[in-house]
Amino acid sequence: MTSTIERSFLVGLIGSGIGGSLSPAMHEEEARQLGLKYVYRRIDLEVLRRDVSALPELLKAAESMGFDGVNVTYPCKQAVIELLDELSDDARALGAVNTVQFKDGRRIGHNTDWSGFRRAFERGLPGASMGRVVQLGAGGAGAAVAHAAMTMGARELALVDVDPTRAQTLAAELQGRFPNARVSAIDGTPATLGDALAAADGLIHATPTGMAKHPGMPLQRELLHPRLWVADVVYFPIKTELLNAAEALGCRTLTGGGMAVYQAVEAFEIFTGIAPNAERVFEHFQTLLR
Repeated sequence: MTSTIERSFLVGLIGSGIGGSLSPAMHEEEARQLGLKYVYRRIDLEVLRRDVSALPELLKAAESMGFDGVNVTYPCKQAVIELLDELSDDARALGAVNTVQFKDGRRIGHNTDWSGFRRAFERGLPGASMGRVVQLGAGGAGAAVAHAAMTMGARELALVDVDPTRAQTLAAELQGRFPNARVSAIDGTPATLGDALAAADGLIHATPTGMAKHPGMPLQRELLHPRLWVADVVYFPIKTELLNAAEALGCRTLTGGGMAVYQAVEAFEIFTGIAPNAERVFEHFQTLLR
């Protein structure tokens, strides 16, 4: 009978512009620490000169080559759903998948983003007020972190997205799951967003803006104020222009690093059936940043 230590795992990450992702290094080092043979490959749509329409082909190829599963990131977290056989309860509720497990000929979608964000938030911003929160971004990552915010007790959540319909749809879904809170979609004009932020306790940023490939600020700098805490999901670079601006004002901030670590920890366990040492992964992540 094959022992656990002799087992090998092949997993990957499908997304666009993922050359800076630290997921491969995190997964492979933790596997080494656990005595596992483990290979994690990037499948970069940008490098392949493909777009999200290549997902069916890429998933089929990964299955054919014996992958145990894949992580999926921007812009694939919602598009991948129609290609799966089964969804975890979290993934179904959120309408977004970041981890696909290949098991017994079936594709099973999971979402470890929301719980990863919650663990990171509770570690990095302990005691932060969740009374009124504004969130930029209602896509795949946005759906996950908004759900996390609601589970942490947000009483009011205002969503902004470049696609107003997407923000409205997410707001309605969250309102249905959290009827005791108030969830709304607002437009992103400086006046409306400024009013919302002036009354807010915190700001969550869940769009690609600020990534190395999409530099810049997702909102006007002057809309920030020192009473806000600011949490970003972007982690390469680890300090985005938004976080630098917020820190300059004296805001409490949270980088996307913790979410990256904890979603990876949970994905690793889905792929392998073995619980990694979360603190060890977190410490390794810090060394990678340095």
